Amino acid sequence: IRSLFKILIFFVFLGVRPETLRQPPSASVLTGERLEISCEVPSSLNSYDIVWIRQPAGKGLEWFSFNSKFSVITVSTLDSTVTLHGQNMQPEDSAVYYCARQPQ
Repeated sequence: IRSLFKILIFFVFLGVRPETLRQPPSASVLTGERLEISCEVPSSLNSYDIVWIRQPAGKGLEWFSFNSKFSVITVSTLDSTVTLHGQNMQPEDSAVYYCARQPQ
């Protein structure tokens, strides 16, 4: 049976200048489904300026690398978003996901 789990999404920008973002408070996906998390960023940034971090419940922050599960990031200049794509999501992927600006 496929279970439902939540992915909480927060966006953190590290740096000197304040940045304004809009994002959904959470997302839910079924086990085995795909996940897309979009981060609205200022137009002056690109995907190389953004890192993705997650924090599973009761654990510390994880700077996760791209692998077969999280392998694609897309950038839309039309609406200034950077999107992380995940596939075959599992309950162990439940976490708070952070989009962060790399320090300059």
